Amino acid sequence: MQGRIDLFTIMRSFPGRIAVTWGIVLIENILIALVPLLIGLTIDGLLAGRLEELGLTVFILTALCGIAVARRIYDTRVYGTIRLHLGTELQKRLPALDVSARSARLDMSREIVDFLEEGAPALITAVIQILVSLAILSSFDWKLGAASLAVVSAMILFYGCFHGRFYHGNAELNAQREKQVDALAAGKHLGVFRHLRALRHHEVRISDTEAIVYGGIFLLQVAFIASNLLFGAAIPNVTAGQIFSIATYSWEFVEAALLLPLALQNWSRLSEIIRRLNILDQQTKTIGG
Repeated sequence: MQGRIDLFTIMRSFPGRIAVTWGIVLIENILIALVPLLIGLTIDGLLAGRLEELGLTVFILTALCGIAVARRIYDTRVYGTIRLHLGTELQKRLPALDVSARSARLDMSREIVDFLEEGAPALITAVIQILVSLAILSSFDWKLGAASLAVVSAMILFYGCFHGRFYHGNAELNAQREKQVDALAAGKHLGVFRHLRALRHHEVRISDTEAIVYGGIFLLQVAFIASNLLFGAAIPNVTAGQIFSIATYSWEFVEAALLLPLALQNWSRLSEIIRRLNILDQQTKTIGG
């Protein structure tokens, strides 16, 4: 692993393994996104006395279970290997740092891999659910699709107002985390108390910002659900299965939309961690040279 440490460097170092796990995530989420439509078709089929739709739905759900289990078994091994190599590489690059800062950096580096293992698949899930929900809702009525686009745009703009606050809050939290081992090594109860109190202060500030962001976004989603139910009920000759699909895809759209600000917040945090790791890397080279 050479050059700047970031997500793209890790992906270039392990392209095949990451591509396989993300490919499985893609297939898994496409199947998940189709489930509400299949259930809606099954409802209409059963009401008409047919079992074919039910058989197809059971088959898809069984296949989905097998894929999900296989991915989780594979993921643990792949990302465990990546954490091992990344931690070893950081240890080589940061020999001049004190133990407290080095320990904090190793913990932070694991968050980069955590994002690849958990954050990126969640983002893929959100994007697929949004696109599929948008396409299916638009196929029922263009007003449903227009409402979907409007609420996503409003949500991203709302989060953008708080991006800077998240970034600076995480910068202050990470700076305090660097001091933890030193505080513990000093053995002074007052010093440890002050350190933990500072951590609490930064964590509360970040949490308060999260609460404001998610509260505002959820209110937008409530308005979206209400409008889609009204639009759906007004569609001529709408069936019970179609109403179920509209309601379910509207809610899935909401769930996916709520994942986007979480992913953006994780990206804000990772951006600060990556900046910090590489600045320390440059300082280490200067000291060593």
